[in-house]
Amino acid sequence: MSSRLQRNATPVINMEGNVMMTMRKTLLAGLGLAVVAAAGMQDVRAQDVTYLLPAPKSLPAFGPWMVAQQRGYFKAEGLNVDFQIGKGGVDVAKQVGAGNAVIGGGIGDTSIIVRPNGVPVKTVALLGGGSLMQLVLNKDKGVKTVKDLKGKTITAMAYQDTTYFALLGMLATQGMTKNDVNAQAAGPVNVWKLFVAGEADAMAAVPEWTAQAMAAKMNIEVIPSDVHFKSMAQAIVAADDVIQKNPQLIQKLVRATLKGMKDIMDNPEGAAADYVKAVPEHSGNVPFIVASFKLYNQYVYPGQAKLGAVDESRLTALQDFYVKEGVIRDKTPVKDLYTNQFVQ
Repeated sequence: MSSRLQRNATPVINMEGNVMMTMRKTLLAGLGLAVVAAAGMQDVRAQDVTYLLPAPKSLPAFGPWMVAQQRGYFKAEGLNVDFQIGKGGVDVAKQVGAGNAVIGGGIGDTSIIVRPNGVPVKTVALLGGGSLMQLVLNKDKGVKTVKDLKGKTITAMAYQDTTYFALLGMLATQGMTKNDVNAQAAGPVNVWKLFVAGEADAMAAVPEWTAQAMAAKMNIEVIPSDVHFKSMAQAIVAADDVIQKNPQLIQKLVRATLKGMKDIMDNPEGAAADYVKAVPEHSGNVPFIVASFKLYNQYVYPGQAKLGAVDESRLTALQDFYVKEGVIRDKTPVKDLYTNQFVQ
């Protein structure tokens, strides 16, 4: 019996040893997986990016960006985007060119205006084939054409905003300059409030300000800038250095933003519902956002062979006009003003 017990005991001892070894291996393996998982979490952690907008993000003009943010398009690209506000498109370009922000917003004209002054930025995507700016006239004040504006008061967002330069371009086509009108830099709210209140005869507007005048039942004439002056839509601008050294980041930002724009084009009502979630101050005014998005679809977004692409011939003609009219002194090689490499 003793020998049988000894023979029977050995397997028990070996089994306990095997169990302990198995437990040890399992524990080590689990620790290894935890280390790998932690490393993986570091790898997929969202990259912080500062995105500089030329005006408050509460403006429906920035619908593509806000819709993209709300629907997780930036996050899907591995980005944590922080939107900051500049003082117009020209200021944004200067900040981006100086490296104070990775990317920013302006209009397609912006690089034409700033590059001769040594600001190294390019347009990396254009949000539409039309012009961002519409000249809105109060017909009850006897203003129906651009020529009627001589001696009249026009509100604009800022003297350094590219919509103001589009206004100058429209005036120039009619043989007029800024000295022929009373142009006031009123800011992004007063630009339309002063017009609706009758304190201005016209405004250099974007679609949401046009929508405000329509909502006020004003008797207006809307003249898209590109009827007279081929200014351009909103643009995404980036510095030459970032384009060269980190093109993957620019690609992600462009892709997410254009996806937000496409959503507005396809379904402005659905996009507006998500937009107000990103911008709660508009939560009680969804019909206004829908109206604004529809005006973007009417005046700004259509007309591109490929969504986001810059039309080089239009950019060339626009720069030629700016030089001719003295808005800028020197031309820049057109290839230095834009790139379509990030438009898919």
